[in-house]
Amino acid sequence: MGSVQLNGSGLVASLSPTHIFSHKTKLSNPKPSFLRSNHNATRVKTIRAISTAPASQLPAADEQDDEPPAVDFAFVHSVLLPDGTPDVHWRRACGGQKLRDIMLDSNIELYGPYSKPLSNCAGVGTCATCMVEIVNGKELLNPRTDIEKEKLKRKPKNWRLACQTSVGNPDSTGLVVIQQLPEWKAHEWNIPRNLPVEDPDTST
Repeated sequence: MGSVQLNGSGLVASLSPTHIFSHKTKLSNPKPSFLRSNHNATRVKTIRAISTAPASQLPAADEQDDEPPAVDFAFVHSVLLPDGTPDVHWRRACGGQKLRDIMLDSNIELYGPYSKPLSNCAGVGTCATCMVEIVNGKELLNPRTDIEKEKLKRKPKNWRLACQTSVGNPDSTGLVVIQQLPEWKAHEWNIPRNLPVEDPDTST
């Protein structure tokens, strides 16, 4: 089993002492950088100008940057890529929603072998098949519910039920790193107790 390490400068995946990969990415401040994935690459597009418009018709700069608050998510699949690096899927969603709804709406695998109809409780909280591991960003989530305390009493404290987990409020911003299907993950997380966060005023 390989290991995945989360630290202030990046995420390191290793299958052996001689098989080590470092992953870094830059997100818009003040969010810390943990992983490198195709997240940024998918946003790079070639734009060709086919017409022009008078300056009076162009939107103001503040209107172009006026995006509603949103939370960034890094979903890490339970299976590593063939080269041993984490399979990370980036998503962005408005706060104030259940994590289960965000994952299903974003086409992120949640149930694994329990995805078929009648194999799970559809978000009621009775089957405990929507378990996830919160790697980072737990401060944006609600505390464990009574249902979770009962269903997850033998699981690590950072494991949650996605159907019982609420992500902030509509004004929330930040980064949440989620391990999908933690029972079947092919790696272990090595998370320091005091994870440093980048200071937007000092970062370059």
